Amino acid sequence: MEVTLLSLLAFAALLGWVWLAVFRGGFWLCDQRLRAYTAEIERWPEVVAVIPARDEAETIARSIQSLTGQTYPGGLTVVVVDDESQDGTAEVVRQAADPASEKGRVEVVSGAPLASGWTGKVWAMRQGIARAEELAPDARYVLLTDADIEHGADSLRQLVARAEKDSFDLVSLMVRLRCDRFWERWLIPAFVFFFQKLYPFPWVNRRRVAAAAGGCMLVRRTALDRIGGIEAIRDRVIDDCALAAEIAKGGKIWLGLAEASRSIRGYDGLTGIWNMVARTAFVQLNHSVLLLAGTVVGMAMLYLAPPVALIAGGLSGDRGAMAFGAAGWALMTVLYLPMLQYSALGAWRAILLPLVACLYSAMTVSSAFRHYRGRGAAWKGRSYGESHTDHGNGT
Repeated sequence: MEVTLLSLLAFAALLGWVWLAVFRGGFWLCDQRLRAYTAEIERWPEVVAVIPARDEAETIARSIQSLTGQTYPGGLTVVVVDDESQDGTAEVVRQAADPASEKGRVEVVSGAPLASGWTGKVWAMRQGIARAEELAPDARYVLLTDADIEHGADSLRQLVARAEKDSFDLVSLMVRLRCDRFWERWLIPAFVFFFQKLYPFPWVNRRRVAAAAGGCMLVRRTALDRIGGIEAIRDRVIDDCALAAEIAKGGKIWLGLAEASRSIRGYDGLTGIWNMVARTAFVQLNHSVLLLAGTVVGMAMLYLAPPVALIAGGLSGDRGAMAFGAAGWALMTVLYLPMLQYSALGAWRAILLPLVACLYSAMTVSSAFRHYRGRGAAWKGRSYGESHTDHGNGT
């Protein structure tokens, strides 16, 4: 069998997928779950939930109600920081909160204008944590969560049980992201798949890398004090992984996939998902053109080379390219199946992962273009430039 350049590329791609399958922490198994995790705790500690909210009237009522409806046996206070919203977010929160409830007391804090050197979300978190210290000075944990997260009824109980039993300083969940619409079904599972490949959850939980998912992070107060408070990540755009990296320096963290907690935010078609990825992709690469080029070449090798080799090899009679291309594409497909199963989507979608990867590569390139056009990591009407970086984010 003649050795051709195409067959060599296909063979290299196959080796890449074999290496990922065997030596990348089993990231693709989707087996890090917080399944009905319970522990016998004599006295459940008090928790304060902090929610930064900027124009979140559409989703925040369900988020608040999911927190006040928790089965958690301990005390729970919810602090919502209204970050200069223009859509009546604060009033929606007040209407959603039940003043007669003995659990889940809810307080709204009017956010101050963005301070210099801070990103908007972290600044709102800082204000919420400061108010939490006044309302519940003895609370052992802070639950940092988003305004579009609907928490499972037992979620907080399981998070605290996990932290208490195994002495974790940070327990975080990648909540189920919405996969209802056409582009969501194609792109969102891949988003989580790529995140797991970048930060293998088993490695996070064995302290080899540091990462977290910002939608649901239970943080031990003493750990937050140890790193100097949320100020330690004041300028970070990718705040969740930055916080995990700081806490992991002297403590234990855990990251897994949620069973019942989910995001209720919908994405505005391809444009909405594109904007979500493009706002931080180039930040993740530390604004490095070399890392960007390497990422694009790497994605092309892993995801495009196998199907191209199979098709081109079939047309040219290159049996080596066909064999290696088919094997690489098949292995890629198999590794993606657990994520599709977790997302309750058909296995047949895995065969088109190469096309999805092309779209994500384009989003990453567009993130760099936005940066150099001065738009930076734009979100919710704010844009962050060169001064906001994410060095030391756990990789």
